[in-house]
Amino acid sequence: MFRRSFPGFFGLSFLPVFFLSFAGTAPAQSPTPAASASVCAVSSDEFLNARLAVWRQRLKLDDWKISIVPSHPDDLKPGTLGHIHWDAEKKAASIRVLDASDYRMACPDAFNDMELTVVHELVHLVLSSLSRSVEADRGAEEHTVNQISKVLLELDRQNTPPGTR
Repeated sequence: MFRRSFPGFFGLSFLPVFFLSFAGTAPAQSPTPAASASVCAVSSDEFLNARLAVWRQRLKLDDWKISIVPSHPDDLKPGTLGHIHWDAEKKAASIRVLDASDYRMACPDAFNDMELTVVHELVHLVLSSLSRSVEADRGAEEHTVNQISKVLLELDRQNTPPGTR
């Protein structure tokens, strides 16, 4: 399992890999107004499923059955925002994403972070056919997945008119 790390938060840590699963983390955020959190929770499933459809197509994962499971912190590894588990033979995957109601930031920022988590986990899925043998290689993979995910989202946001996502 790997963690998407940011300066000043947990650092890069290596945990045992079970069924080739990965997870992401992010720094603590400022408190969210209650009204924003409830609006965010109401539409987060629709937003995430729409963005999942876009990223599945872009990453050529259309032949995979992928579901998103909103999850509370107790359902995730400590300090993580998401997690992917897949079965390569069945071409099925499940991505756990921190539930919108558990974010401590404005809804649009939470949605952006949730999408980053989804893209991050999908990039791990794309790379799942690569062999992994050494923890150092896994650290390099995690760094690469972080970079690819961020660049993909930056390009998407540059090319998408505001309010159309």
